[in-house]
Amino acid sequence: MERPIRSSALPIRRRSSLSAGLLALACLLLLPYGCQEWKSLPEGLSYAGEPQAVGDVEFIGDLTWVDSAGIQHVEQRIFDEILTIIGAARRFIVLDMFLYNPFLGEATEPTRRLSHELTEALVERKRQHPELEVIVITDPINTVYGGLASAQFERLRDAGIEVVTTRLVPLKDSNPVYSLFWRVLARPFGNGSGTLLPNPFGEGRVSLRSYLTLLNFKANHRKTLLADHGDGLVGLVTSANPHDGSSAHTNVAIRFDGPAVLDLLETENAVLDLSGRALFEPEGPFELETAESSVTVQILTEEKIRDVVIGAIAAAERGDALSLAMFYLADRDVIDALESANARGVETRVLLDPNKDAFGRQKQGIPNRPVAHELHSEDLPVRWCDTHGEQCHVKMLLVEYRSGTSTLIAGSANFTRRNLEDFNLETDVAVRGPSDGAAFNDARAFFDLLWRNTPERTFSTDYATFADESAAKRVLYRFMEASGISTF
Repeated sequence: MERPIRSSALPIRRRSSLSAGLLALACLLLLPYGCQEWKSLPEGLSYAGEPQAVGDVEFIGDLTWVDSAGIQHVEQRIFDEILTIIGAARRFIVLDMFLYNPFLGEATEPTRRLSHELTEALVERKRQHPELEVIVITDPINTVYGGLASAQFERLRDAGIEVVTTRLVPLKDSNPVYSLFWRVLARPFGNGSGTLLPNPFGEGRVSLRSYLTLLNFKANHRKTLLADHGDGLVGLVTSANPHDGSSAHTNVAIRFDGPAVLDLLETENAVLDLSGRALFEPEGPFELETAESSVTVQILTEEKIRDVVIGAIAAAERGDALSLAMFYLADRDVIDALESANARGVETRVLLDPNKDAFGRQKQGIPNRPVAHELHSEDLPVRWCDTHGEQCHVKMLLVEYRSGTSTLIAGSANFTRRNLEDFNLETDVAVRGPSDGAAFNDARAFFDLLWRNTPERTFSTDYATFADESAAKRVLYRFMEASGISTF
């Protein structure tokens, strides 16, 4: 009599149920690591303050140009103003800066040792006024994500100045395909000093884990300063970094007073909160009353910047003028808005960095050259900054309406997915008021100078100089922008 063959395998139905259960358990366990692209931001981020009346608002620009003999010149005002603000503070300073280090990359000599100047100014002011509370907020890129000590930050801490490194993990993943694996396979091991690999930004050596963290492409990209000033408060938002390798870049800044400074403080408190530091509440009272003014300042962060940018462009009609200077232009909604404005008859000008230089290294022109090709094909005037090793690091939009009012938006944000869709931490300000106001006049003069040049100074060049009709680059740019597998 044949005996039935016994199998140790589970019945098909039971095996299917078990497989489904294991898959569900795996998904549940990986849930904290996946779907990070769509999670909600920590409280206080993606902020749009109310437009606040301002007593004093100033546009400040740094310029780099080549003269008729081919000699490069650098004219800087932004960090001179930052050092002046620091030198006048008596009660508190809150500084949030993305790149704060002496790294030069492959470049040779810096134009200015900005990281050293800023550090010594903070230390000296703290020495003069020991009761002065100083908080420096920064990005972990300056320690190569924990792989290299920062001499600047150690100097600050030794002087009694608090340095807060932004916690980037709570932010959304802009490079989700990579970041999922990093969260599971690399993050649990942390980071520390190492010598396996060269520092990707300058001198020294770091661990492999520094590189693995870098590839998340996350950043606190803000560049802000606020402090007491006399009986009141002063704020400054800029595109400039206290980074030696960036010291020849063209940049812009907006300095302002009044209640908008408290809004700026609110946005910085959100960064302190997500980084595990208690909120900062300066001891008042402060005089925030402004003289009757028709000029307002609005603080914007993260995706709220894009909302206001697109709104300002969409409001422009035939007879209005739009001037955009941008280091990286890639966001599809902004590009569509620019093309639509140009088609409506808005006098539109776009000035772009050619994306060819990065601290002594050569770049391939993405994203600006494919984008410029698209804009040029739509008969939209485009010119290039004429750079010679430095970058045209400006992030500025000026819209002048025929009604006699203007909107000026400037700050840290490039017009890209990463900067405008709640991935990076960013801060811009929107200044609104009569077009004959000093800030608008100065911003217009700054842009006109870059656009038109002078016989003695060359700032920009024709579209044809860096025109690039490569279809491969257009496809690559679209893929990089959509996927997040990019540095812009």
